[in-house]
Amino acid sequence: MNRKGKILSVLLSCMLSFSMIGCGTKASDKGGTPSNEGKAEGTLKIIATSEEYKSLFDKFTKETGIKVEFLSMSSGEVLSRTKAEGNKPMADVWFGGGIDAFMQAKEEGLLEKCDFDGADKIVEPFKDKDHYWFSKGLTVVGFIANNDILKEKNLEVPKKWTDLTDPKYKDEILMSNPAISGTNYAVVNSLLQNKGEEEGWKYFEALNKNIPFYSKRGKDPSQKTVAGEVAIGITYINKEIEKLQEEKNVTVVYPEDGIPWVPEGVAVFKNSDNYPAAKEFMSWVFKDENIKEMKNETIKLIKPSIEGVEISITQDKLLKQDLSLFGKNREAVLEKWSKMIGEKGGK
Repeated sequence: MNRKGKILSVLLSCMLSFSMIGCGTKASDKGGTPSNEGKAEGTLKIIATSEEYKSLFDKFTKETGIKVEFLSMSSGEVLSRTKAEGNKPMADVWFGGGIDAFMQAKEEGLLEKCDFDGADKIVEPFKDKDHYWFSKGLTVVGFIANNDILKEKNLEVPKKWTDLTDPKYKDEILMSNPAISGTNYAVVNSLLQNKGEEEGWKYFEALNKNIPFYSKRGKDPSQKTVAGEVAIGITYINKEIEKLQEEKNVTVVYPEDGIPWVPEGVAVFKNSDNYPAAKEFMSWVFKDENIKEMKNETIKLIKPSIEGVEISITQDKLLKQDLSLFGKNREAVLEKWSKMIGEKGGK
């Protein structure tokens, strides 16, 4: 081989080497399974909806050696901030929040496909058919009422959604802004589906008259009701909320005219810094012994094969709803909602 041939050969080898290095480190531009599936180690960054998951994350670190850094943020904030920052993920894993935000994130190319061990045990419609998001349980929504305030104002505990529009409850009800809270977006979407568009919006216009402002956090309605700032809070209901009935003078209500519900999502962000650790976490958290740590009995609906879990809420009490409409209708619903409530949102 002459001198020019040797130089050309060296250049081609270098170009090929750089090309292979690039392919080995970059996640798929199309959101497919990344090719950088190396050893799961280092630090895993998680965006979670609540700090109550810390013990679960600590257990993951103890068992795998992978450190976890997490930040608490609502699903609406995660979605808007990720889009605002040029689709650069703030973390590796998105843990918790209404599934509508996850559906929208998939459509906008913000999530990474994740085929982990055990994904086949989660049934549809509680997982994305293409494996971009999965559900870790359901959030169900009802009311919490402060018995002292109701007694003081000679009001009874509401039993149904229709009760909340009664003018006697004016300024006594608190709800989180559904543009920020996935839980309360579930309320809006569920009731619109069940009442129909026209009647549904008439209902929310009537309810809006009884709500002085809309809070920013999903936990505000329960906390402010317990604190006596309002008489009634529209809130997610879990074991911790139910426990308040034993500790405080409050009543927790599962509405007699139907319980709105929404799957809680889990997903890996597209172009995350530590995809191997994210995939390891997904596989780990859906193991029976780990998913039980969250003490959410509705996981039995998500993963029917799980043992030792019984559901106290019968499925016939849940409102019938089409999950595909949660993400599809989100922007249109929230735009109309914002116009309706005006300056009352976001306190």
